[in-house]
Amino acid sequence: MLQACLNGARTRTDCGHLPISPAELAEAARRAVEAGAEDIHLHPKQADGTDTLDPQHVAVALTAVRAAVPGVPVGVTTGAWTMPEAGKRAQLVRSWTVLPDHASVNWHEDGADLVAEALLDRGIGIEAGLYSGTDAVARFAAWPSAHRALRILAEITDTDPRAAAAAADAMLAELASGPALPVLLHGEDGAAWTVARLAAARGLSTRIGLEDVLELPDGSPAPDNATLIRIARALMHQP
Repeated sequence: MLQACLNGARTRTDCGHLPISPAELAEAARRAVEAGAEDIHLHPKQADGTDTLDPQHVAVALTAVRAAVPGVPVGVTTGAWTMPEAGKRAQLVRSWTVLPDHASVNWHEDGADLVAEALLDRGIGIEAGLYSGTDAVARFAAWPSAHRALRILAEITDTDPRAAAAAADAMLAELASGPALPVLLHGEDGAAWTVARLAAARGLSTRIGLEDVLELPDGSPAPDNATLIRIARALMHQP
């Protein structure tokens, strides 16, 4: 499975053509799906471009994107930067009026279990975000409901390609002894394409988009999410 991560916690300072508004997210999702994306991950944002879990912003973003890509699963973030206190993040999840198909929960963040339990109670799938270089794998495996997660989002945070490849191999080995869940493997910035190639070689799901990388494999600036998806799709089809 190839997921498009449309914007992430980035702002227009990072990327002048980052999709922020619901209309921009909808258009970016439409073009990404046309390019081969099978799933969408996005960060609902306030007018100033900062991430939010506010029910109104979540509802408007999800409604716009679903209208543009009907039938395609759409997920959101629950990252601690949106609201530092985990209990309040869980309350916001419980207040959502329009529900995503799934949401990512970062298990190195304190209170991840509270947020995850709120998602389960709402019938929302959980992408268990496990960052390399943290104790997230162990913390997630210790959660009694780990087997109920939708998938593992294996996030390789090393941006050096060689270090990232080694970190990915180490994480996949560690995950082999945990809950038997689908794995989506992806990298960031300078190592994003290295990890995408590794995921393709291992037959794993992956993701790509302006959240993870702002450059094409040749180092030139990425014009949009659709171009990133198109290249990643070609990688996945290579022998």
